[in-house]
Amino acid sequence: MMKKKWGLVLSSLMSVSLLLTACGGGGGQQAAQPSGQAPAAQTEAPSDDGKKYLFKAGHSLTEDHPYHVAMKDMAKRVEEKSQGKVKIEVYPLSQLGAERELTEGLTLGTVDMVITSTAPVTNFYPKLGVLDLPFLFESREHAYKVLDGKVGQDILKDIESANIVGLAWAENGFRHVTNGSKVVKTPADLQGMKLRTQENQIHLAAFEAMGAKPTPMAWTEALTALQSGVVDGQENPAIVANTYKLFDSKQTHMSLTGHVYSAAMILFSKPVWDKLPADVQTLIAEEAKVAGQQERELMIKMEEESLKALKDQGMEITEDVDKQAFRDAMKPVYEKFAGQIDQDLLNEILNTK
Repeated sequence: MMKKKWGLVLSSLMSVSLLLTACGGGGGQQAAQPSGQAPAAQTEAPSDDGKKYLFKAGHSLTEDHPYHVAMKDMAKRVEEKSQGKVKIEVYPLSQLGAERELTEGLTLGTVDMVITSTAPVTNFYPKLGVLDLPFLFESREHAYKVLDGKVGQDILKDIESANIVGLAWAENGFRHVTNGSKVVKTPADLQGMKLRTQENQIHLAAFEAMGAKPTPMAWTEALTALQSGVVDGQENPAIVANTYKLFDSKQTHMSLTGHVYSAAMILFSKPVWDKLPADVQTLIAEEAKVAGQQERELMIKMEEESLKALKDQGMEITEDVDKQAFRDAMKPVYEKFAGQIDQDLLNEILNTK
C-alpha cells in the first residue's frame, strides 16, 4: 500500500519548525473595530456590553467561489441571530490584501477575519508546513478525518500562539497542473516547463524535482503572467481554473495530478477577538464551523461542475496520470525537508484511518 511505502520514507523526518514563504500582493486595509470600544489588555472575554460590532472578512478569490458564498451565508446568519448586533462584511479578490497580507493583518489586529489556504499561514505558524507535503493525503476522506479529528483540532487551538484564532477548517480542493502546450501524464512531461506556483518552499522543491521551472508569484499577478507567456502553466484546483477562465489565458490542458490537497482555514484576529464579549465570540465560533462544512460541500459540487465547464470550453482534461511516477519523483523533496517537519504530527496524519 502506497501509504505504508511512504511511511518508510517519511519516518526519517525530525521535528523542527518549517518557515515557508507564501503569496504576496497588495496591502490590507484597517480592520473595523467594535464601535466605541477602547483598547483592552485583558485576555478573557468581557461580558456582553450591549454595543454593536462590524467586522471585515477578506479572501483572495472570486464572488462565486465557495469561500465567498459560505462567508456571505455566515454573515447573514450572524446578523440574524444577533438581531443586528454583529455584522460581517465580506471582501473578495484580495480587496483587503493578498493571502499573506491578510494573515499578517490578523496577527497585528488590522484585519478582523480571513478565509485562506494554509500555505501563507505557514509563514506565521510553521507547524502547518506538514500540510504542504505532496501526496500527504490519500483522499478527501482521509484529509477530513485528520483535520476534523485530534490533529486538526489541536492545530486550531495551538495557532493562538501566532496571535491568530483558528475557527474552522475549509478547503480549496486538490491542486492540478494546467499548461498551454501538451498533455502531462508523467513528471518527464513537465521538463523545462515554467509553472506559476505559490511562494512556498515545498511546492517549489516539488516542481523542481519533476524537472519543471517553478515561478513563484501572488495570484494577483498570475493571470497576466499566463496571458503574456511569462509562464507556461500553473497549478490550482479545478474550480480556480474555471472561475478565472484559464482557458482564456492560454491554458489548453489540465492534468489531474492531485499533487497537494489544499486545506483552508477560517481565522480571526486574536487582538480583536480578545476584546469581544463572550456572546459574540460564541456566535462567531459556532457559525464559522457551519460555514467551513458548507464551504467543503460547495467545493465538491462546484469542482465537478468546473471540470465539465472546462471540458465544454475545449480544455483537454487528462485523468490517466501516472501518480506512482509522480510520487517517486517526490522522494528528493521529502529528503530535502527531512528534519524540518514535526515527525510526531506527520505520523499522526499518516496513521489516521
